[in-house]
Amino acid sequence: LTWGNQSLCTGFTFVAFSSLAELQPVLFIVFLIIYLFTVAGNLIIICLIWATPSLHTPMYFFLVNLSFLEMCYITSVVPQMLVHLLKETKTISVGGCAAQMYVFTILGLTECCLLAAMAYDRFVAICYPLHYTLLMGPHVCLKLAAASWTTGVVVESAQTTWIFTLPFCGTGKIQHFFCDIMPVVKLACVDTSHNEIVMFAVSVLFIMSPCFLILFSYVRIFVTIWRIPSAAGRRKAFSTCSSHILVVSLFYGTALFTYLKPKTAHNPETDKATALMYTVVTPALNPVIYTLRNKEVKERRIITATIGRKNIFISCN
Repeated sequence: LTWGNQSLCTGFTFVAFSSLAELQPVLFIVFLIIYLFTVAGNLIIICLIWATPSLHTPMYFFLVNLSFLEMCYITSVVPQMLVHLLKETKTISVGGCAAQMYVFTILGLTECCLLAAMAYDRFVAICYPLHYTLLMGPHVCLKLAAASWTTGVVVESAQTTWIFTLPFCGTGKIQHFFCDIMPVVKLACVDTSHNEIVMFAVSVLFIMSPCFLILFSYVRIFVTIWRIPSAAGRRKAFSTCSSHILVVSLFYGTALFTYLKPKTAHNPETDKATALMYTVVTPALNPVIYTLRNKEVKERRIITATIGRKNIFISCN
């Protein structure tokens, strides 16, 4: 197949770790451990919440959604990266690249919306505690979660489909370790300036809108906490949202840096380092943040471990 005088790509080659050939076995072990830890940590959170009736609240309903999303998010990138770390030729078909971008971008935007829904939950809990059960009933939570997933699927399916209507030419070498948006768009045979303007507008609208909702929620939350007369009351109120603040900071810090930069500001090495943060490190830190900083989850984990030790002791005797 050709486009003008150029041959169209039938596949892509990743060259992200080509300069680190000697370190690739070490990187494989490191990323494998992080991946297994992330999946196990998020599964533990889901199982603990499911098995504990006292945790069947809106906050933990959204946390289950987030944990499931994080497992899918890291799985959309890391297993393929692990395979490529053991292979000399790191190739992917155009269809496989499109599938990875569909999954990755849908999950990324859904996480933006879920984090906004979680911020709204904390806003209602702290600013309107007497109306919390009314404003955050089961149907409301389901609608917020469904709206988050639907927004991610609809918006990113349309954007990714549009990207893969472009013709791709040349060597097909992607300066990355997965099919992220900008490295793939750079391989197009045609002028993509209009596409990039639209993609930037989509990023601003659908990444920044949830971000502004989160910021608005926390401004109101901090004002309310500041008005609590006792220091103990302020600490207790703040502790209920501190985990969420850390997760939002990690996720949005890297997402805004990556997707709201103009094309001229993109540097392959910087982009790869930032991508490692939001595809590998951030999903791994989320279970740690929510188990170490969340009193209810931590207490339930201790109780479960204690019961397990008692059962082992009884069976041994």
